[in-house]
Amino acid sequence: MVEQASFITSLVTSFVVFCILLVAYSILSRRPGNAVIYYPLSILRGEDAAALVKRRSPISWITDSFKASEADIVAAGGLDAAVYMHLFTAALQIILLSSLYCVPVLIPLASTSNYNEVQSQMDANFTSTNFDNLGMGNVEPKSNKIWAFMVGMVWVSIATYFVLWRSFRLVVDMRDREQASEHARPQQFTLLIRDIPKKERDSKETRKEQVEHFFNRTHPGAFDRVELVHNLKPVEKLFTEREEALRALEHAEAVWELSKKKTDGVEGERPMHKTGWMGLFGPKVDSIDYWRAKSEELTPQVQAEQKRTRQDLEQDAAFVIFNDRRSATEASQAVHAPHALRWKVSQAPEPEEVNWNALHIPSWNRATRRTLVNILTFFLVIFYMIPIAFVASLTTLENLEKLLPFVHSVQNIPVLREAISAYLPQVALLLFLALLPKIMLLLSQQEGFASQAQVVRSASAKYFYFIIFNVFLGVTIFGAVFSNIESVSFLIKQSQLSASRVVQLFGSKLPPVASYYITYVALKFFIGYGLEVSRVIPLVMFTIKRRFKCKTERELKEAWAPGPFTYHKSIASDLLILTICLCYAVIAPMILPFAFMYYALGWLVMRNQALHVHVPDFESHGSMWPHIHNRILAALFVAQITALGYFGVKEFPYTAILIILPVCSAIFYLFCRQNYYPSVAVVSLWVAAEVPKAKPSPGEIVEAYTPPCMQEGHPGIRDKRSNLATKLESTVDSVL
Repeated sequence: MVEQASFITSLVTSFVVFCILLVAYSILSRRPGNAVIYYPLSILRGEDAAALVKRRSPISWITDSFKASEADIVAAGGLDAAVYMHLFTAALQIILLSSLYCVPVLIPLASTSNYNEVQSQMDANFTSTNFDNLGMGNVEPKSNKIWAFMVGMVWVSIATYFVLWRSFRLVVDMRDREQASEHARPQQFTLLIRDIPKKERDSKETRKEQVEHFFNRTHPGAFDRVELVHNLKPVEKLFTEREEALRALEHAEAVWELSKKKTDGVEGERPMHKTGWMGLFGPKVDSIDYWRAKSEELTPQVQAEQKRTRQDLEQDAAFVIFNDRRSATEASQAVHAPHALRWKVSQAPEPEEVNWNALHIPSWNRATRRTLVNILTFFLVIFYMIPIAFVASLTTLENLEKLLPFVHSVQNIPVLREAISAYLPQVALLLFLALLPKIMLLLSQQEGFASQAQVVRSASAKYFYFIIFNVFLGVTIFGAVFSNIESVSFLIKQSQLSASRVVQLFGSKLPPVASYYITYVALKFFIGYGLEVSRVIPLVMFTIKRRFKCKTERELKEAWAPGPFTYHKSIASDLLILTICLCYAVIAPMILPFAFMYYALGWLVMRNQALHVHVPDFESHGSMWPHIHNRILAALFVAQITALGYFGVKEFPYTAILIILPVCSAIFYLFCRQNYYPSVAVVSLWVAAEVPKAKPSPGEIVEAYTPPCMQEGHPGIRDKRSNLATKLESTVDSVL
């Protein structure tokens, strides 16, 4: 699918761009004024920017990544970041173990065959490159050499099982150590109660008394208090409106102060604005007076709405605070009511990750929402197959020229021709995928999950399934079948349309698809990781905001806030590369070195980002690993099914032996689900029984589980940065 010259051009140019980005990083990260972009987490933890920049060299990010232990990663980015880093470690181990057999054994066997040469002599439409001759596609059908490839598939499967088994045990141990920490956290003492039944008509109990009565019967003396969940939408609307007014007032006052400095202490020019739509229409008013009056008008309204919310807007959910974390853990794992749809009890999410607007949604509503969202996701996947298939069909300039004749002029410019041939499919594919993570996250937010971690996992799963069915299967199938216009004509001719001919066409085109994926992987790790470590885009955005938008210290801090890892996007993308690697590890073993470089570079870059850059929004204590584990196992299952089909294309008489591999994967999945998944889904009583040296008081827990819009005495402006960034506040005036 990718000509050899285009393939080499892609690798060389990607490497050159990567080197340029590294040089940019080396220069830009040495400037103290840019420290908030390259080391924001370190600065938030109190390190001096000038001293930090002075002691770091251009390769410090590499040495720091190598030296950092898992404890360092947990301390800097939390257990979620450590689990995400372990995805790269596990992938590297799988690829390295697979390469020990596939590279030295299978590549020489394929290179000494000449099936592609024979096919090109018999079929004028058949195309292959020297690179394709290093894969299984160059081996003659029914050849005894295929035995070695079959052993390779078994070896890759065993290596994956071994690494996943060790990884799950490691993650469980990491999670237990974190949960048994000497410093207890509010969520360890708190339970979330959903689906509280309606009170009896003749009952005089309040909703709070109803919950207290229920838990006095089921857990007498074990809990301290009950905090009901309220409908926050009315007060949140007023609170947000007042917050916008306070921000505008703060901004206007800062603008006025700056105008005073420009006029050497004279009164200065007070800012003015129009009150109509987007500040373009309506009467012109003094901004400071207008926004001050607006905020003063809204303050009593917010206070009145807070009082009304506490009294009248109670919902069918509550938080119950227990006296110790062992009692809370024990209660979270018990069935509390004869009716399965009532009194659903679970460990409360971390305060920062509570999805407040979804806590009241009943079970039947949540089930309905998830069904509808899954249906929408299914149609979204099907809809996107159309442009993905079209992109896959335009992987060469020759095909594009038949649809757009004016492209013929490009053929006369060798450099431009090779560059377009190398990058056209990958760039178009990345553009199609750019909006998908946000769409999947939006859909997952409608499913009624209680925590943000559940929303992120659901979005990641949807995006993973999407890119598997569209990017992997879509490009593989459609790219193989429609790699040239003659193939389309072949399928349209009903006289030639038969199952055997389709299988033969698919089998002949599958190995060249590996070249496309190798180019795709190279583009991802050279350009993607180059942009990640150089942080050129965040630096440009920060520079623009600082120059034209930021007038207050608050706006400045929010402008350079690095944000968390985008797990819902990055995990699925990383798993796609592993899926491609596993599927082509035997068919085209040359993909293994490129996949190894992807994860090796990713291991270095992401560890540096976890240590110095990204600040998490919340902490789910490694609950993402079962999701990662299952998707890696699903990738192996897809690889085994792919091998089963491709060995059949090669007419190998013993292909049926491979049927045992998907069965082994299913058995391994059940084994891990039964033995390891419960240790991540809940906290064991043995771990919860550890007595902490320090624990939050009930009052502190109540304050933690009170949303900002309901907090008395709240300043009125919420920090748009992550919660950890707010906690790690430090002075950065000297830096900026």
